[in-house]
Amino acid sequence: MDVSGFEGFEKRLELHFFGDDPEIFTLGLRKIDFESIQQVLEAVQCTVVSAVGNSYFDAYVLSESSLFVYPTKIIIKTCGTTQLLKSIHHMLHFAHHLGLTLCSCLYTRGSFIFPKSQPFPHTSFKDEVTYLEDTIPSNLCHRKASIMPSKSSSHSWHVFTANHYSVSHPHIPYDNDIFTMEICMTELDPILARKFFRRNRDGTTGDSAGKEMTELTGINEINPNAVICDYAFEPCGYSMNGMDGERYSTIHVTPEDGFSYASFECAGSFNDDIVHMLMKVVQIFRPGTMSISTTWNECNNEISPEKCLKPEVVAAAEAAKVEEGGKNDR
Repeated sequence: MDVSGFEGFEKRLELHFFGDDPEIFTLGLRKIDFESIQQVLEAVQCTVVSAVGNSYFDAYVLSESSLFVYPTKIIIKTCGTTQLLKSIHHMLHFAHHLGLTLCSCLYTRGSFIFPKSQPFPHTSFKDEVTYLEDTIPSNLCHRKASIMPSKSSSHSWHVFTANHYSVSHPHIPYDNDIFTMEICMTELDPILARKFFRRNRDGTTGDSAGKEMTELTGINEINPNAVICDYAFEPCGYSMNGMDGERYSTIHVTPEDGFSYASFECAGSFNDDIVHMLMKVVQIFRPGTMSISTTWNECNNEISPEKCLKPEVVAAAEAAKVEEGGKNDR
């Protein structure tokens, strides 16, 4: 195992479910109790440090990143040396008891800063794909694994998707106007990164210190409408989940010099001012390198995400003088 610092690059897993009872869309997966949530996270090797919910979904700040639970969708992203894919078996078990069946799986990650420190099954993308192939149910028969290169030889985007083709099922709601955008940033401005270190013996809790960092850095201005649940770690590091109606956003920061990293992820609409949002994020972190990934459900032929979104992402990336990473459709 190589000498390493904390691995900031997250692994991200998104699972979609469906059921025959329309009532599942009222609560569905949100019926999973906290003890069961803890059981899922124990397999991943992380814990809940803060949580918030609204009428649409529940958001958990984890000791290593975030978990979002919707009635028929779960998004979990974890950093460090967590074993994210080991959560799948438990999630499928709890979903089955609610009468839900998995219909879509998306696993993504960037290139690890310290790949040799990762435990199985995250020892390589090949191992991850093999584990996924063996774990997800056979009804997800349309599967694809891809490694998408970027302009940087040291960074690639790893994607695994699996679906069953009943996307027209009457009880599976898709919003073709909504996309997910992930921004991965390294080599953060060292002066700005110091804002994510806690003051020694200041007596504040992780919640109150997180709130202070949110306001001090201007993170609260990225989306002023969002309800923010934030947390500051000891001695450094920061996580935040934002809730704006049914949309989520999340930020995670590893500020240590030499392997500094920050990520921003949000659910957005094609009507949003993407350039303005990206520029706000860049102004907060001033990264040396930045990659962007966008993902959406393209189920309506009348909508062309390639035409609607790509020019704005390119313009924002060029304006920020950063690297633009891969785009993947699902």
